[in-house]
Amino acid sequence: MSSKAFSQILAHLNQQSLYVLDPSLSKSDYVKLDLSIHNKTLEQVDVSTSETLGTYVNNHIKTHNAKVAYGGYLETRNIYKRSTYFNDTNPEAERNIHLGLDLWIAAETPIYAPLDGEVHSFKNNTNFGDYGPTILLKHYVDDIVFYTLYGHLSIASIQNLRVGQSIEQGQQIATLGDASVNGDYPPHLHFQIINDLQDYKGDYPGVCAMLDLEFYSENCWDPNLLLGL
Repeated sequence: MSSKAFSQILAHLNQQSLYVLDPSLSKSDYVKLDLSIHNKTLEQVDVSTSETLGTYVNNHIKTHNAKVAYGGYLETRNIYKRSTYFNDTNPEAERNIHLGLDLWIAAETPIYAPLDGEVHSFKNNTNFGDYGPTILLKHYVDDIVFYTLYGHLSIASIQNLRVGQSIEQGQQIATLGDASVNGDYPPHLHFQIINDLQDYKGDYPGVCAMLDLEFYSENCWDPNLLLGL
C-alpha cells in the first residue's frame, strides 16, 4: 500500500486524538528541529556526543518556548558517522537517511499508543547508536495491517510485555530511556510507521542508505500522516 492510500485511510480517523506523547500538549508546544546535513549551525556542534547534542536540542526547545522538538523523516544526517553500525566502505551504502520521526523530550516521559493494536515484538537493540529498548505494535485499520515502532525506550518499558498483548488507543506503553540505555543519544522517541515488517522482530531499520531510499520511503510512511504535527 502506498503512503497516499494510507493517508486516505487515516482521513477516516479523528486525527486530533492520535498522539504518542501527553495529549495535553498542544501543537504550539512542539517546535521543528533540523538535524540534517543542510543545517549549517550543526557544523559548530560535536554531534558525536549525546551531551553536546543534547545541549543543542534543549537550547533549541527553550529558545522557541516549546516543550518538544520534532522532525527527521527522510532527513540526511551526519550524526550516524560516529558509529560503525551505520557505516560502510562503499559511500553509497552508508546509512544516514532517517526513516522515522524523532520527538525530543526528557527521559522517563510516558509514551502512548496512537491506535488500538497488539504487541508484535520487543527487544533491547544494544549496538552503539542503535535503538536500545524497542517496541513494535501491530495495527489493523480498515482491514489493512501495518506496524508502529517505538525506539530509545527505558529498560523497564520492555520488562513486562508479552507478544500478542492487546493495546488500547491512548494506553501508556513505555517511557523514554536516557543515554545510558538508548544507544547514547539525548532522550527522544524514534517513532516509525512500517508497512511490510519483512520478518523483523523487535527491530527494523530506522536509517537507510541512499541506494535503498526508494524502497524504504515507500515502506516506511511519514509519521506525520498519523500525528499531524
